[in-house]
Amino acid sequence: MRSLLMKNPLIIGLLWIGAYLIIVLFPLLILLFYPPTSNEGRSFWLEFSVALGFIGLAMMAMQFALTARINNIEASYGIDLILQFHRYTSIVAFIFILAHPIILFIDNPQTLQLLNFLQAPWRARLAVIATLALIAIVVTSIWRKRLNIPYEPWRILHGILAVIAVGFGLGHALGVSNYLGLFWKAVLWIGIALVALWLLIYVRLVKPWFMLKKPYLVEAVIPQRGNVWNLVLRPFGHEGMNFQPGQFAWLTLEISPFRMREHPFSMASSAENRDRIEFGIKAVGDFTNTIKDVKPGTKAYLDGAYGVFTSDRYEDTAGFVFIAGGIGITPIFSIILTLAERQDERPLLLIYASKTWEDITYREELEELKQKLDLTIVHVLREPPDDWSQETGYVDKELLKRYIPKRPATRNYFICANPKMMDAVEVALYELEVPVTNVHLEHYNIV
Repeated sequence: MRSLLMKNPLIIGLLWIGAYLIIVLFPLLILLFYPPTSNEGRSFWLEFSVALGFIGLAMMAMQFALTARINNIEASYGIDLILQFHRYTSIVAFIFILAHPIILFIDNPQTLQLLNFLQAPWRARLAVIATLALIAIVVTSIWRKRLNIPYEPWRILHGILAVIAVGFGLGHALGVSNYLGLFWKAVLWIGIALVALWLLIYVRLVKPWFMLKKPYLVEAVIPQRGNVWNLVLRPFGHEGMNFQPGQFAWLTLEISPFRMREHPFSMASSAENRDRIEFGIKAVGDFTNTIKDVKPGTKAYLDGAYGVFTSDRYEDTAGFVFIAGGIGITPIFSIILTLAERQDERPLLLIYASKTWEDITYREELEELKQKLDLTIVHVLREPPDDWSQETGYVDKELLKRYIPKRPATRNYFICANPKMMDAVEVALYELEVPVTNVHLEHYNIV
């Protein structure tokens, strides 16, 4: 039974969803089977607002698990999907928690005096502080770039505010002893809070300590077409990292991993060679523009590997269709390179959209791989040269129809490009009757 679960990510994913729902709905189950010590004179709306508050608090505690990069959870969904879920559920938790006092004030206007911070009981003060911390989390997260908050200070602030919101929120719940008056209820919620605190300590302190024990050294920085640079790393004092082709890792360069200044990049090397890891990095921002200047011998630290955008999960498929745009070729190149080293005989189709002929990253390397694989490459140029006779413009339904197999359900499709292209290709594949379970997406920016 255990081996069956390990081989079926869908089953594991459903089990994690079930676990999440049980945890966040647990407060309602407690209230249902073990009601408060006294219900006399308490209205439905009061009890409803309390239920929302407990669910919101449980959801906030669960955010620590969602952002801890737990391998078993990440392997079921992928970090990009988990982080999206984290963002949306944080907003839902915020709405629930904010609705708790609003409903209370409407149902019983006399409770508005609890907002008098100096004269209110301590349990009400804790609630005010927790709510303000939660508001600050939402504001600084949604409008971080507009507020010009750098990522590293924001991440530190985000963690501090989260601890305050959950810790003070729990203190408020314990202070209202009508609901957590029984000893075992208090112990249960304190246990949830301690687990959340441990996950934060694990991410911020324990994991960086393990990374510090397994450093890497920069061997070379190799220029590629399209303003892309391959950062080549070698493990220093250890055997290196096992990863699956198409996965990515969080890279910390030149500084201590405790600094939390890390960036996610896809591997651009073969998964068969763990003692030489390459990342394909396009110079488009403050950090990536400095990659070309990194000196050999520079220390680096890796947290990974992560991601479900890998061919290794679909060994039973008859072949693969890869659709890349620009730097989206990086994880796909890793997959193709690995398949070549494994002498894979299945048919592969790569549809690769670029701006110009000179912008095609790994152009020559891909041509060489055609000698080792049953690989067909279709280049699509937005600004083709005068003598160009192949595909031009954008990857749309008509173009895909010309190249994908007549029986599209026999292949697995991997798409990595800018969001606009990915959305268009995903819709086109659906209209071409490609099963959604056969379509796999990888997003550029997950932070």
